[in-house]
Amino acid sequence: MTYDEVVERVVQVIEAAGIALLVIGAIAAFLGYARDLLEPDRREHSYSRLRRSLARVILLGLELLLLADIIRTIVVEATLTSVLVLGVIVIIRILLSFSLEVEIDGYWPWSRWKAVPSGESNEPPL
Repeated sequence: MTYDEVVERVVQVIEAAGIALLVIGAIAAFLGYARDLLEPDRREHSYSRLRRSLARVILLGLELLLLADIIRTIVVEATLTSVLVLGVIVIIRILLSFSLEVEIDGYWPWSRWKAVPSGESNEPPL
């Protein structure tokens, strides 16, 4: 087995882990949502908790998939086209991350100090 084949296998494992994380995390988020709906004292904030949980799962899954793309581009396919594709993927991922951060927290990451006094949280209890 060559070096490139080993790296490609590693990339495939990381991609599989990212996909598994997305699927398992989404299932867990929806199960938590169903549990929240069954408990009257948790029902009020159940939808916002579901959205935050899904956003966190997506962010983490994207991180793993991006890691796989970086490894593949740098080690296996170091062509100008693959580097450009990786650059576009990174830009899209950054935009998605920022929008998901806003979705989770309700404000831009650089505005965090204005939105929440230190030591407090505006998130509903988990």
